Amino acid sequence: MIKFYGYARCSTCRNARKWLDARGIEHTFVDITADPPSAATLGAILDSGDYAIGELFNRSGVQYRELGMKDRLPDMSREEALETLAGNGKLVKRPIVTDGTRATVGFREDRFEAVWGS
Repeated sequence: MIKFYGYARCSTCRNARKWLDARGIEHTFVDITADPPSAATLGAILDSGDYAIGELFNRSGVQYRELGMKDRLPDMSREEALETLAGNGKLVKRPIVTDGTRATVGFREDRFEAVWGS
């Protein structure tokens, strides 16, 4: 089953869900602010080689700015960064869609088509 980590009030998440729904792709919605992806899930996304650690952070979010993540992130270990993300869903770029093997971070229609369209 596909897990969709998102935020109901986020327009990007709504657009991504509409894309999945229009293609009949079943998914389970998980509120990323209440139940963020685990460090292991985020680590697996990094291990796929499709994303770098900085791409997992919601760099336009209030929490990112308030916590000074722009300055802190370069000095963080991978494990520290993953634990930080897993502990604060507002720091995580959304949506994250994963089936445990494949994953997308954010919503770009061409990327969704390549990963979820087949």
